[in-house]
Amino acid sequence: MRKFGLLACGVIAATGVVLSAQPTRAASPPSVADSVARGSSAGESRTGAKLLPLANVDAALALGGMKVVGGAHAMAGAATPHATSCPNDMVEVEGEYCPYVVQPCKRWMDPKTHMRCADFAPSLPCHMKTTHKKFCVDRYEWPNEAGKKPEYMASWREAKGACDIVGKRLCTDSEWTMACEGEEHLPYPYGLKRDSEACNIDRAYGFPDPRKVYDADTQAAELARLDGREPSGNRPACVSPYGAHDMAGNVDEWVINETGDPYNSGLKGGYWGPVKTRCRPMTVAHEETFRYYQIGFRCCQ
Repeated sequence: MRKFGLLACGVIAATGVVLSAQPTRAASPPSVADSVARGSSAGESRTGAKLLPLANVDAALALGGMKVVGGAHAMAGAATPHATSCPNDMVEVEGEYCPYVVQPCKRWMDPKTHMRCADFAPSLPCHMKTTHKKFCVDRYEWPNEAGKKPEYMASWREAKGACDIVGKRLCTDSEWTMACEGEEHLPYPYGLKRDSEACNIDRAYGFPDPRKVYDADTQAAELARLDGREPSGNRPACVSPYGAHDMAGNVDEWVINETGDPYNSGLKGGYWGPVKTRCRPMTVAHEETFRYYQIGFRCCQ
């Protein structure tokens, strides 16, 4: 499993400035160990452990021997026009996207690793050519319902198939970033200062047992032990300038890595643990069939 160092994450230790090119190659979340077996398209890990489909099935798509679930509620929501031309279960995002933003960190929570910034100065003005974007993004993480915990243990392929089946698609990494940070290029969806009360972040790290995570006989108990998810919309302050909820923390979210390097898959937003959980960084270390206990997704259109 590939990992990327601090400089690849765009962190310059000497200056305390995060040079946030998009996409950035952020280090893998600490929850993912080198020993973890990645899921295969045949529905098994490379160790032979059976992988369970997503929970709460109300619609399914056969994909590579696995089942991908989608909600009938999402189909119904997509059929209803919204005042902004987006479905009622989505919010509209429009503005100028900057591919490279300098975000100076004034104080690090982790001085040695520069993993988490406690307090950012305002982002510097964009000095690169911007791209005008207009699209819709789910208000909440899949299954996109307030009051329900987001689904997890989804591979990128499963996430893509689930969005497709409800007439949507996975967000690109630049779309996801823009929906999270707004036109002010905020490092966190709620502002400049890291706030563990605003979003479901910075919980104590629980050490997973990869064998139990991927084994059908032990998976349910291990996932329950590790589970730090909260119902979508549970924290009203955890909302982006465009109105998308829980883009920092709760579950990591699959996106389309627009560079395709090294994979088409990327992860954004972090999860409930003590990781970056900012708008710009993206983890690109995991292939399209990888699935783990903290990974979910949301859709765009």
